[in-house]
Amino acid sequence: MKYIFQSLKLRKLYIFFLFHAVLNIFFSTGITHAKTFSINDIELSTPFKINFDKNKIIDEGFVQAFNQLILSTVQSKDHQKLKKIPLNQIKSMIETFSIKEEKFVNEFYYIKLNVSFNKKVIFDLLEKKNIFPSLPVKKDIIFIPIIVDQNENQIKMFSDNIIYNQWNSNTKQFELLNYILPTEDLEDLNLIKKNIKNLENFEFKEIVKKYNLENYIISIFFIDSDQTRLLNKISFDNKKTLKNNLIKNIDFNNNSEIDKFVRNLKVTFEDYWKSQNEINTSVKLPLTISVENSNIIKIFQLEEKLSSIELIYDFNIHKFDNKNNVYKIIFNGTPDKFIEVMKNNNYEFDTVNKIWVMK
Repeated sequence: MKYIFQSLKLRKLYIFFLFHAVLNIFFSTGITHAKTFSINDIELSTPFKINFDKNKIIDEGFVQAFNQLILSTVQSKDHQKLKKIPLNQIKSMIETFSIKEEKFVNEFYYIKLNVSFNKKVIFDLLEKKNIFPSLPVKKDIIFIPIIVDQNENQIKMFSDNIIYNQWNSNTKQFELLNYILPTEDLEDLNLIKKNIKNLENFEFKEIVKKYNLENYIISIFFIDSDQTRLLNKISFDNKKTLKNNLIKNIDFNNNSEIDKFVRNLKVTFEDYWKSQNEINTSVKLPLTISVENSNIIKIFQLEEKLSSIELIYDFNIHKFDNKNNVYKIIFNGTPDKFIEVMKNNNYEFDTVNKIWVMK
């Protein structure tokens, strides 16, 4: 009877561990799926002819998706290093893709693709090219362009300002910065006019605070007869920067010249924002954390969060028992940075021991 009782206890224990193992396998996203970069709504079209080949169109979509990913994660100075990546290599980095929409209209074939790239493989490629990628973080900012004609002692700020008029006329899907232009406000204009002699030191708080955005760029064009000086006042996440540039005189009556200038200036701002979110993929910090596994939903939510954090290179369940899951995490950064990132996502850890315990 004693042996039967022990046998029953062992069977229950076996079933318990088997149950937890199955739950961990089914709920764990870190075991079987790498984090991906998703590029959505790639649109292509081609005439529908006798030699029509759908696969060629899809391949072209893969190339466009890869290029868009690079434009959103790599600074412009490194774009040339990635110009000649062959199609087969691009396809090998794709985790999944789907056809979101396809149709035939007036003898043209239209297709819209969603493409997901394996984050680890992308990071490995960039590391081999000696490129530090950046987190593709979208950001809403207030953008205020001000033209100061020093010869005429005039200020152009709204509809009389060609930079203002053309700034958002040709936005790109890969751009991370979403520019909010100020509405025409006579009080704002008069405030700037009163401070025309002191714009370099002027605080724009009164204007910016109206838009409930902490992030802003103020671009002031000081025009004289010989050259134009551009002063950019940039504030991202409470970090303020001043950038002065001398540029050759621009023809502010030439739309095509202004379009080109706007494109180049946007690239400069995108590069600056990327530099603030750069990832040093050569730093691969191994961390071990322990998490109580009594609540499977919370475990699932944690793994979803780990999977969504770009600085986490990889993670998996190292071991588990009836109380805890122990995770191995590879992090592109310092221990302090990991703690900061997780705290921002409402997760805190007891870091006294080698294995950190989630509170």
